[in-house]
Amino acid sequence: MSLSIVGDVSSAVESSLYQRLHAILRELDTDNQSGSACNKGMLRWTLHKKVENNPSTSVSLLRVLVKELEKADKVDYRIRIIPLLHTLVYAVMQSVYIPDDLCERVYVCLNRLVTLPEPYCSLGLNYAKCMKMECRIPGALYLRRVIAEHSLNNEYCTLHERVFMFVDPAVFPLPLLNAVRAEVEGTASGNDPQSHQRWVLLHTLQAGLGRHCHGRALAQALEDLGEDVERYFQDVVATVEEMIGNGGLDSDQYSTRLQQIYHDIVSSADQEQSGPTCLVGSPLPSPEISFHIWTKEDEIWNEVVNFTLMVSPAEHSSAFLEEDNMAKRASVISTMSVDSGIEADLPLNKFSSLMVEPSGILDVQEQLKSSQFFRRQCVRCPKAGNRMTLMMETIKEGGGSGRCGKSLPKEEKNFTARIVVMGDDRTLGRLGRTYHNIRKREAQHLFLTKRVNLEIYYIPVTSEPVTTSLIQDSVPAVVDMLTIAGSLGCVDPWYDCNINSLGAMILKLAKMHSQDGGSSKPNSFLLDIISYYTRTAQQPVHIPIYSVKIAFSGMNSKAVEELFVCQLHMDFAMLRPLRATFKDTIKGSVRSKICMQEDGGVVVSVNYRKVSINAQI
Repeated sequence: MSLSIVGDVSSAVESSLYQRLHAILRELDTDNQSGSACNKGMLRWTLHKKVENNPSTSVSLLRVLVKELEKADKVDYRIRIIPLLHTLVYAVMQSVYIPDDLCERVYVCLNRLVTLPEPYCSLGLNYAKCMKMECRIPGALYLRRVIAEHSLNNEYCTLHERVFMFVDPAVFPLPLLNAVRAEVEGTASGNDPQSHQRWVLLHTLQAGLGRHCHGRALAQALEDLGEDVERYFQDVVATVEEMIGNGGLDSDQYSTRLQQIYHDIVSSADQEQSGPTCLVGSPLPSPEISFHIWTKEDEIWNEVVNFTLMVSPAEHSSAFLEEDNMAKRASVISTMSVDSGIEADLPLNKFSSLMVEPSGILDVQEQLKSSQFFRRQCVRCPKAGNRMTLMMETIKEGGGSGRCGKSLPKEEKNFTARIVVMGDDRTLGRLGRTYHNIRKREAQHLFLTKRVNLEIYYIPVTSEPVTTSLIQDSVPAVVDMLTIAGSLGCVDPWYDCNINSLGAMILKLAKMHSQDGGSSKPNSFLLDIISYYTRTAQQPVHIPIYSVKIAFSGMNSKAVEELFVCQLHMDFAMLRPLRATFKDTIKGSVRSKICMQEDGGVVVSVNYRKVSINAQI
């Protein structure tokens, strides 16, 4: 993808982008009707794909976005501010080169939003900080994001981010689960670390040098370097991180250093800079995503722990395995001693080294066959408390055996785990219980809190029809399983447009992929939505978690404790015989009426307390 000198874009292209953007903004004012619900997110997706496929339009899109953001601030049309902010910053990350005057204009516009109330001032301040760094150190946003999302090995930037996608099997049938896995894993894989390093070099050098960089010659030189690209990658990362540490005050030194690295790369590959100066687009790769079918409550905690310890999926510690998984128990075979600890019970070959003179009473082989001392194989399944102890020992020994191989800093939060949960209200109930258990563990042993930023994202998906109206008084309405998603959509129109409206489309795409047998090429739509959501969502929303204690009157059984978010369904054991009587009798009979009169209901006393969970929108 090549583009001419930035700024020479026709007014027709800018007019087309203006129309596309206004179509997105108009959808913010419409309700979630069946005809326009899916269009809200698709319009935004097609706009970003257009910029990705044709990078020459990025500067024009930034100009249009700044105009609309300034207009929304002046006329107090605040419903458009947050969608415009996310679209603007995402376009900045995709842009190869931004002129200095446009970069300064974007920063001033974002800085002006600080005077607005929440949440506009917080988002404006966060994005203004990012834009200030990009103005002083061009290419720093792209470089840090790619390094963090793919854990590229270097000694200067120690940021690590990973997306964990947990899909609720109660919402997705098995064929659709496999289809969603294929959509995510099929499009996420295929890029090795060297490709990411080449993209980082290509983007950073072009962003810092601008018209003084010949993009085509640089791209071809990076391809010809092969494994030697590692050395130049480390030099660029060191240069960028040094400038970030200095606050980006010496921009001339930054340009000079990038110019030197650029000439070394081009000259080492013997590339001639023929033809007019041009810039080449560098794609923004999707983050590293691990797909999980969420069947066990501890899986989220185990995956985050393994990520924090920098343990690869192939090296997951046996300390985090579930007790009831027989397939994984074979990897933790241990031995259990039945000796008494007395010296006479120990084998002589183990004890002879402590003797003054070696003993020759029994042969080693004969003693191993003796029935007085024997060991048998057994399975060692550590409990939750033992697992925590093993984790702390692993940290002290060196922080795991991952790609870095370094000990973890004690107080630095260089790890960000983005938990993307896909399901309905039932899934959020499970998530609430899981998060509550994590907080209880952290209250006893501070492990994740000191080292990882835990961010939770929610993509609402349901396979059941949603309706809230009553057809007749005697016919109950279908329960709406997306009540929390509706509440989040009311809080933030951006979330309603880009996440809420696309839940039904995910199931449709999965059905299409499963019907063709997976023969078609995986679609990048779902992966792009997850990437956009996790990169731009910055407004935290507190979702209440209710802890309920239910006591049954007239019974000696212990009180039942449950956690839920919005709905709680419980099965009372004492009512099961009554239900069986109703099924066994004829409807309307005298026997049925007598049972209803003689058997009374239950008296339930409910006391609850509320805690909260942070969800990103």
